[in-house]
Amino acid sequence: MSDITADRMDSAARASAVDLYRAVWRWHFYAGLFVLPFLVTLSVTGALYLFREEIDAFIHADLQRVQVVEGAQTIAPSRMVDAALAAYPGTAVKFTDPAVREASAEVTIKTPDGARIAVYVNPYDGHVLGSIADRGTVMWTVRYLHSLRYFGPVARGVIEIAGGWAILLVATGIYLWWPRGQKGGVVSVRGDRTKRVFWRDTHAVTGLFVGGFIAFLALTGMPWSQVWGGQVNEWANGSNFGYPSGVRVDVPMSGQKLSAEGLTTWSLEQAQVPNSAPSDATPIGLDRAVAEFDELGLHHGYAVNLPTKPTGVYTGSVYPDDLAQQRVVHLDQYTGKPLLDMSYADYGPMGRALEWGINFHMGQQFGLANQILLVLVCIGNVVLAVSAAVMWWKRRPGRSMGVPPMPKDKRVFRGLIAILAIGGIVFPLMGASLLVMLAMDFAVSKLRSAREARPA
Repeated sequence: MSDITADRMDSAARASAVDLYRAVWRWHFYAGLFVLPFLVTLSVTGALYLFREEIDAFIHADLQRVQVVEGAQTIAPSRMVDAALAAYPGTAVKFTDPAVREASAEVTIKTPDGARIAVYVNPYDGHVLGSIADRGTVMWTVRYLHSLRYFGPVARGVIEIAGGWAILLVATGIYLWWPRGQKGGVVSVRGDRTKRVFWRDTHAVTGLFVGGFIAFLALTGMPWSQVWGGQVNEWANGSNFGYPSGVRVDVPMSGQKLSAEGLTTWSLEQAQVPNSAPSDATPIGLDRAVAEFDELGLHHGYAVNLPTKPTGVYTGSVYPDDLAQQRVVHLDQYTGKPLLDMSYADYGPMGRALEWGINFHMGQQFGLANQILLVLVCIGNVVLAVSAAVMWWKRRPGRSMGVPPMPKDKRVFRGLIAILAIGGIVFPLMGASLLVMLAMDFAVSKLRSAREARPA
């Protein structure tokens, strides 16, 4: 092989590498343009929600905390419910057992106008401390802001798209960070804040340390998404807790889903609530139901959904930080017999894996260490967004978006598009958005080329 041929091959290889880098950089730019605003809001609200119990206990201390007298005993749950109804008439639909001795009991009441309120009661003397709208605490507001639930299904769909693009952002970012002979900017930051290289290195090094967590949080947040999460949930769980009649239990199911009665774990959103057998007997009442749940060993802080019709059941459910303590138990309202007893150990492999991911996502799996780690990740996400914005501002040409240049050889897009297509199949909404972005990108490029080709 002649030296000239070898030089041409090396030149072609370098040109191909430059084109691939440009293609990846271009899509990294697009992904960042779309994702980074969401990344900031999700990080801020997510960091706050990690400490939901501590923040709510501080802000709503007048409702959620009581003083405990040495040796004091709690009164019967039915007396707490009666006290709540005397202060706020309506129908009691749920009773929540105090998680700790210093906590108040919570009674959820459906008012005559159909609204739901949470009434807080001192469990030692039955004194009603006050009420707020059901899920009306500060942290429920933060949670709804985090998921964009306040803004309707379209906004929630956008969050799902952002999750898919976040994974693309991480994948392309790793490729751009990958060392290609340079010594600086790999795990260290060069220059000072006045120079673009400082912001480039800050962005790259921060991305190196938090990129994996961004992808993990995007994946573990997907179960709450509108399209992907809903479809996977139905596929993974089905009805009747995923167990056919006769395998675990053989009781009539009501068709009503557990999620319709209140907060439940992701793996049980499709679970149907069983029916109590019709009977002329007197219902066992809340006090006996609570005694049964205590005897069965439910973790304190469990909620009891109260039966509101003759075939209804008492449903005790609890989702503490310890996954092994997650549990849902349905009691026949006439006999007190457990109709269904489901714990984390009873979930299928996929359900257990997803629940573990969700638990980590919410900062519960490893206690305070989990919370601190994710707060640092949230701070890193904000640093990524700020450094990206500053870096872009410093490099962009005047009156231009500063989009990275299109590769000279368009064939490099083939492999990239194939990878994007796989992601689009896994996450349909993201796939649809990718098609829109591809069409827009090529259309804008064609218009620019045509304009540049016109004679002056």
